[in-house]
Amino acid sequence: MSNKDRKTGSQQYELLTNTPVLPLIVKLSVPTILSMLITNIYNLADTAFVGRLGNSASGAVGIVFGFMSILQAVGFLFGQGCGSILSRREGAGDYEGASRAASIGFFGALFFSSLIALICFVFLEPLIYALGSTPTIYPYAKTYITWILLAAPCLVSSFTMNNILRYEGKASIGTIGMMTGAILNMIGDPILIFGFKLGIAGAGVSTALSQIISFSIMLSMFLRGKTQAKLSFRLLVQAKDLLFAEFLDIVGTGFPSLLRQALNSVSTVILNSSAGIYGDAAVAAMSIVTRVSFFVFSLALGIGQGYQPVCAFNYGAGKIDRLRKAYKVTLILAETLMVIMSLLVLIDPEAVIRLFRDDDQVVAMGVRALKLQVTSQIFLPFCMVNEMSMQSTGRKLGASVLSSTRSGLFFIPALLILPKLRGFAGIQEAQPLSMVLSLIPAAYFANKLFKELKDGL
Repeated sequence: MSNKDRKTGSQQYELLTNTPVLPLIVKLSVPTILSMLITNIYNLADTAFVGRLGNSASGAVGIVFGFMSILQAVGFLFGQGCGSILSRREGAGDYEGASRAASIGFFGALFFSSLIALICFVFLEPLIYALGSTPTIYPYAKTYITWILLAAPCLVSSFTMNNILRYEGKASIGTIGMMTGAILNMIGDPILIFGFKLGIAGAGVSTALSQIISFSIMLSMFLRGKTQAKLSFRLLVQAKDLLFAEFLDIVGTGFPSLLRQALNSVSTVILNSSAGIYGDAAVAAMSIVTRVSFFVFSLALGIGQGYQPVCAFNYGAGKIDRLRKAYKVTLILAETLMVIMSLLVLIDPEAVIRLFRDDDQVVAMGVRALKLQVTSQIFLPFCMVNEMSMQSTGRKLGASVLSSTRSGLFFIPALLILPKLRGFAGIQEAQPLSMVLSLIPAAYFANKLFKELKDGL
């Protein structure tokens, strides 16, 4: 380990273990929040631009958004998995082990995302219909998803690198790459969709190019020595005897993120299929509601992501009291932001829907769903902070259970049962109900975690 690396490691230890908790979490959260805001503004802008092409095109974006969540799930699997491990190792002073974990995560993400893209190209038509497409939406979805698949390795690997940077306490570096890509995407959308008259293909090209640029910027940060952890194939060769065990550890630690994202994708597919019975306007309405709701939640999620490196690093360093304090500060901050954002949407939900699709039928179907969803989301920060605490401290089972509740155990059955009882109203009510029910397992595991920490585990 070089003198430069030792100095950087000492500075990182000082930052994450001695800086007052509130300003530290705010400092680590701001870059993540900015990145998420820009990314979500892009997603909303993309929905608005494509919405001008009609309900079928708008529905296609919702269909492919579900698939992009699957790709993000793979990125989070490797990124959160190796990130949690490397942060705990850096907290314990094992910097070579941290770099090895980062390298396994990065190369694993690159390989598996390329494999997924290849398989999806082979089975493209059944994939699109499996995602919930209708015959009228299909041609738009096929055009859009083709470009997403071409950029899939860059998209997945970017999410992995961004998570590694966050867990190192260097979220601002990752933000540069994510924000640059998102801003270029927003600029490229109207130019390619309307200026070059490419229609929905323009949205796909713009997204693909922005992902490639984001990937290039973030990779350059590792190659230029801006990070504590290194991405090195040499480390993998040197530790070939440990490789499989560490790969399994990364996958096991990141599995809750994969599970959460994968279940989000499955539930989105079921949501689109259920809404599709009521026409393209229903698919467009629920797609808009989903994106707006996630935008509302993104600020609270950003606070949570700022908390993760503090939680993991201090757990590795044995500073449990500081971990407890960080937990409380994060919960209060996230809940406050969640309430404020929800109230802003509830002032005029109809106007919010019309920003993305000025269609009376879409608005009529979306307003009630949006009201219910943003109101029930005030319960999400508690569930989020406990899930992140489980994952950041290496509690794989608890993190996996909490990841599966809202979008899997509760939401999917609600989507399958409620529409049969209440029609389209049941579709609107399924997600809010799942959010409320998720409080029960979150409270159980929160109590379990802090009992264990009190005992010194």
